[in-house]
Amino acid sequence: MAAPALRALGLDADDSSRRRTEYSYDASNYRLSPLCVVFPRSDIDVATAARWCHEHGVPIIARGGGTGMGGNAIGEGVVIDFSRHMDAVTSVDVEGRTAVAQSGVVLTALQKRVREISDGTLTFAPDPSSQSRATVGGAIGNDACGNHSVRYGRTTDHVVAISLVTADGVRLTATRTGLTATDPADSAAVRRAEDLTDALRDLVGDNLAPLRTELERIPRQVSGYHLAHLLPERGFDVARALVGSEGTCVIVVSATVSLVPVAAHPQLLCLGYRDVVDAARDVPTMLSFSPSAIEGIDERIVATMRARRGRSSVEGLPDGNAWIYVELDEFSADDVPTAISDLLEKLRAEGRLVDARTVSDPAARSMLWRVREDGAGLSSRLVDLDDPDAGSGYESWPGWEDSAVAPENLPEYLEGFQDLLAHHGLTGVMYGHFGAGCMHVRITFDQRTASGRETMLAFCRDAAHLVVAHGGSLSGEHGDGRARSELLPIMYSPAMMSMFAAFKDIWDPARVLNPGSIVDPDAIGDHLALDGIPARTWTTAFDLGIPGPGDDGRADHPVEAPGLDPFVHATQACIGVGRCRSHSGGVMCPSYRATRDEKDSTRARARVLQEMTRTAPDIETGWRSKDVRESLDLCLSCKACSTDCPTGVDMATYRSEFFSHHYRHRLRPMAHYALGWMPAWLRPATAMAPMINAVLGSRLSGPAARVAGLDARRSMPRFARRKSVRAALAPLVRRTDAPVVLFLDSFTKAFRPDVAAAAARVLGGGDTEQVSCEKDNCCALTWISTGQLDHAKKVLTRTATALDDGTDRPIVVPEPSCAAALRKDLPELVHTDAAKRVAARVRSFAAHVGEMLDDGYTPPPMPESVTVQTHCHEYAVFGPATQVSVLRRLGVSEVTSADGCCGVAGNFGFERGHYEVSMAVGEQALAPALRARSDGAPVLTDGFSCAMAVDHLSGVDSAITSVTGTHLAELLDPRTDTLRPAPSRKDPT
Repeated sequence: MAAPALRALGLDADDSSRRRTEYSYDASNYRLSPLCVVFPRSDIDVATAARWCHEHGVPIIARGGGTGMGGNAIGEGVVIDFSRHMDAVTSVDVEGRTAVAQSGVVLTALQKRVREISDGTLTFAPDPSSQSRATVGGAIGNDACGNHSVRYGRTTDHVVAISLVTADGVRLTATRTGLTATDPADSAAVRRAEDLTDALRDLVGDNLAPLRTELERIPRQVSGYHLAHLLPERGFDVARALVGSEGTCVIVVSATVSLVPVAAHPQLLCLGYRDVVDAARDVPTMLSFSPSAIEGIDERIVATMRARRGRSSVEGLPDGNAWIYVELDEFSADDVPTAISDLLEKLRAEGRLVDARTVSDPAARSMLWRVREDGAGLSSRLVDLDDPDAGSGYESWPGWEDSAVAPENLPEYLEGFQDLLAHHGLTGVMYGHFGAGCMHVRITFDQRTASGRETMLAFCRDAAHLVVAHGGSLSGEHGDGRARSELLPIMYSPAMMSMFAAFKDIWDPARVLNPGSIVDPDAIGDHLALDGIPARTWTTAFDLGIPGPGDDGRADHPVEAPGLDPFVHATQACIGVGRCRSHSGGVMCPSYRATRDEKDSTRARARVLQEMTRTAPDIETGWRSKDVRESLDLCLSCKACSTDCPTGVDMATYRSEFFSHHYRHRLRPMAHYALGWMPAWLRPATAMAPMINAVLGSRLSGPAARVAGLDARRSMPRFARRKSVRAALAPLVRRTDAPVVLFLDSFTKAFRPDVAAAAARVLGGGDTEQVSCEKDNCCALTWISTGQLDHAKKVLTRTATALDDGTDRPIVVPEPSCAAALRKDLPELVHTDAAKRVAARVRSFAAHVGEMLDDGYTPPPMPESVTVQTHCHEYAVFGPATQVSVLRRLGVSEVTSADGCCGVAGNFGFERGHYEVSMAVGEQALAPALRARSDGAPVLTDGFSCAMAVDHLSGVDSAITSVTGTHLAELLDPRTDTLRPAPSRKDPT
């Protein structure tokens, strides 16, 4: 076995079934299970692994972020994951404009470090849409480009030197002028460098004519090997010849890369067109203005973004059905506004432009760029253009993903491509690098049926002939991999294909490096991930909203069609783009950001669930999967993935569903009883509040916590006394004539009754009789999060019946997690019209305050500064900017937002075994925000979990003292004045 042998050599090698599943997929259509995964910490570790694999004839697959769409980061051998430990930027030379980075460095991390050291003047240019999780090694392997490739070209253009390990474990360095031993004292490496140099020079000398005529014909000719760099006139550039070799020739361990100056004043021009062909016809005019970017998207992506994330997510786009982003800066023209004006004048004269808009605000530019960057994910599950509110209209897949032609040939190529799609009965979603002639296209392939796979293969062959007829390349960015290598003979002559094979054999004569790509490729139709999934019915409590043929998508109406079971289809929403592996931006995925381990990413959890539905001998055994249970252990159920994931993966829901089946008729963890049933015992607990609080403050708290399955290190909440609860809630009664309904959850009643009273006063304008209070029902959140769905459905059914009063009065919930449960989980678990009606009326408190402001509400004077802990569930269900937007509208001039999970996340932070990860999650945003907050600035924690996180951090971190979380209702309460400035302050309205 590979893993034990590699561990005996001192390597970190994991061959568990769960780990092998996580690395069986990348972002392509393919699935191949490795023997094991190795996590090296140095180039010595890599060389050790390579020597063992070479001696035993075991394939080696180098892997970075695993975001490639060609299937070139998976294989049936030893996967070497560089992203876990080999992620250092070892040096930055500002004067020489170079940086040295290990292969596992994420591109945005490299860019951030370079900007820090250069005082914001330099950066690493390649910026593919996956840059927040793609690595330097992956960018070199695929010759990645990015949104600004019109100016900065491909990764090839920025590689100065590559530190590599050969297939048999020798450490060498490839430079712009040759090949040397990494360690000059290593005589074997010196000899190997000399032998390889001689072989490469002989290959070039014997093939000068085809090397000069078949390669480097267009800006994005990425397919095949980049052998033209070895020509004498190119200086025998071995480093750049290895870029784009997809791990089939050498293992890249680090690289020296060149840096470029940062534009200080970019301006984004958004152009609307009737269709992508019209847009492409205007590209030559745009190119004449020396832009840094010319990027395009079509209407299906925009419609999906609007439906999934709200209309505000695409604000700023002009009218049209296809859009081009043109970015101009001080390197384009001395006077950028004049250049934009001149460009628009010329485009209008061409007669194809529909509308245009200039976007100068950095935040607005960032929002629009996100639409383009999330294209691959958004286009995988698209809304129906005729009915965008109906949910997913259809799905699309890679396969013919990134072909490229010369920019001037793009319009005719797109016309032919659209005709080809129609001929095969397919739809293509187009986006990409119009300025470089590279189109990303995701297509409605049906890979689940034999006929669908035959159509896909026939289309890809026809598409290869089409792009070659237009002088183009099968791949313009993502490499050939398993998706296109079989088609390379259509693009290249037999002589060139022979040279590719000879180049591979010079470096890897045993052919152990990433077999299946470029040379001796696997067939396109081999190893498809959607092929061979059993047609079984995984009955679910949740309505997953995914209809099949003749079905309404309800979970109690299972789909019988192969591959279209709602649960299977839901887990397949993950296509591996890996945004959950991002280190910054958004909230997803807090556990991965804490551990930096693939197993704790949303993607890995989805892949393990996919494997469960594929390989389990039967459904009962599948639901008992230990691999899935282990994979889901550190999921915080924060729901952020349902918003941040471009494909809409909702892991919190899948986790609850799995737990429901996994523990059916079995003993659950004690925390599921202690915390899952909390609403049932909270009311009697308040009667014994003094005694319980005394125990929690004594030495008995530790043993009591351990018995309940909790971590004794975590600060436990103190119960409000029954007298305080009665005093706060007594005036709040149910009224049929009040215009608004206040729903009081169990946590607010038991721990924060003053919040309930404050909320009622705010909603009623100081008069609680203007508010109808619901305090005898429950949102069932704790039962949902612990997967006790049978009981959750009973509780929610009662709640829906009680709240469905025949009115459309808004139901305002002070606790954001409970508001989210009533808005989203209620109609998905209780399949009645009453549940849908009630869910539509539910508002979080902050969201409703926004509506109050729309209706003319005049708030009291607000503090100058507020630090707000963004609540994950409110972020996911009611909108990412709900709290921040409302605070700014209320007149708070300085809003510091901690955009990241607090780490407590309901029961997660209290459960034994989660404390370290919980604290690490808190360090991602909340703890730094608390340390940096202005003295006396309120800390807004509408969520009870967030308040508990603040309370705990205040007790254990000496830099965070005397901080207490405040609810927005308390900030707005007309009876509260301690948090407010003097009334002489200008009225914010």
